[in-house]
Amino acid sequence: MLTVDFSRFPLAPGDRVLDLGCGAGRHAFECYRRGAQVVALDQNGEEIREVAKWFAAMKEAGEAPAGATATAMEGDALNLPFPDESFDVVIISEVMEHIPDDKGVLAEMVRVLRPGGRIAVTVPRYGPEKICWALSDAYHEVEGGHIRIYKADELLAKMKQAGLRPYGTHHAHALHSPYWWLKCAFGVDNDKALPVKAYHKLLVWDIMKKPLATRVAEQALNPLIGKSFVAYATKPHLPVDAAK
Repeated sequence: MLTVDFSRFPLAPGDRVLDLGCGAGRHAFECYRRGAQVVALDQNGEEIREVAKWFAAMKEAGEAPAGATATAMEGDALNLPFPDESFDVVIISEVMEHIPDDKGVLAEMVRVLRPGGRIAVTVPRYGPEKICWALSDAYHEVEGGHIRIYKADELLAKMKQAGLRPYGTHHAHALHSPYWWLKCAFGVDNDKALPVKAYHKLLVWDIMKKPLATRVAEQALNPLIGKSFVAYATKPHLPVDAAK
């Protein structure tokens, strides 16, 4: 299940890609399949070891084209172990809402991104996320949980302040918002509640089968209740102020 829409965020074979805070690796895997030179970085060592295993399995199965490379590594988003302008593309998906120093993370991403490079940022959308917080304290008051809810204009302003030039936005995963509302209403850790179990089965079926009816429904609902807000930007060849 991808949050970044690669039809709006073009990726060329050979692009150097950093998936920052990669988690289970879903975007890193897609970039690898598209022929990129991928670095998947996360502070969670257990998840990184799993991502490395999947990279190896994909290579063995021939899922990545010749020339594609993939590396999984532990690292700190506020102190990236890469030289300036190391990457053509940076993706940070559902990460910034966890990090107190989000401006510091943006600065590091801009530092390692080459001029003319592209960045994709995804965060929980304000409206659906606000409902989750209202329904359940346990949803966000956990170690490593969500510490802020972004409004779209706030996130875009921070990206501009970091020296990026946003060029597009959209919402994603509308069908997932009701699932999380149910989870929050019945207990975040209560997976046995009948409405939660039933809706989870629907989501799994949708992800596996991709039926036309749910695809059309989600596209129609994304502007209204899309769970994620996605923003795309470029790093100008000149600083934003100098380019005006």
